[in-house]
Amino acid sequence: MNYEQMEVKTPEYVSLQFRLAGLGSRAAAFIIDQIFLMLVNILCIIIAYFVVKGMYSLPFFLIDSSVPIAITVIILFIINGGYFFACEFFTGGRTLGKKMVGIRVIQDNGHSITLLSSFIRNLLRIIDSLPTGYFVGILMIFFHPKHKRLGDLVAGTIVVHERKAKAKKKKLTGIEKEIHNRGLSKDHLVIDEWTLKSFKEKDWKLLKTYIGRFQQLTEIERVQLTRQIADLLLPKIGIDAAGKNTEDLENILLVLYLHLRDEWEFEL
Repeated sequence: MNYEQMEVKTPEYVSLQFRLAGLGSRAAAFIIDQIFLMLVNILCIIIAYFVVKGMYSLPFFLIDSSVPIAITVIILFIINGGYFFACEFFTGGRTLGKKMVGIRVIQDNGHSITLLSSFIRNLLRIIDSLPTGYFVGILMIFFHPKHKRLGDLVAGTIVVHERKAKAKKKKLTGIEKEIHNRGLSKDHLVIDEWTLKSFKEKDWKLLKTYIGRFQQLTEIERVQLTRQIADLLLPKIGIDAAGKNTEDLENILLVLYLHLRDEWEFEL
């Protein structure tokens, strides 16, 4: 099967190759998501049924079944309307279906999807689903060279296949050896998705520059630069740099680099 490739140029003039997700994989992900939503809807309706049924054991003047029914309708509206928007933004462009199929939504520039892009993309599902069964969306994905539906065009997003880890062991870079020798990993610093997205591109470039110079700095320069970078970045994850020694700050910044690298930089 011929999979279309897309090349993205980053501001650092690095070329990233992505394999575009076609109609088949996107349809499979959507079906899985719809099955999941259907099960959630059924569960909500069953709960509402038993709540209403239980109300009939109350005195007649306390019986008002319209309240739980109205609440159920509102909950179903929020779940069905916000599922795709929330999942794609908070889980890196993946819904349950996309994760199972191995695809994700990203921006045209290769970065993770933003809050606004996710909102616009999923708001326009209303048009893509017209007149029924996502007919407009299916036609757009099938005929567009980058397999974009209307929501993707307006939001500036694309759907790509996840990058699979290669079986061949990758040679560690100097800084990766340093991180490995220190026994550090992403698990040493838990950062929720919302906090991770508070870091902007300028924060990533600042940290990346620091990491790039880390092993070339003299001890005095490293102490000074580590303290400066920590004072700027660590408050974003709720860590007070003032009460920590230089080695602790270095370790935290190295682990933070691992988190932000996954967010801002794709492996080639």
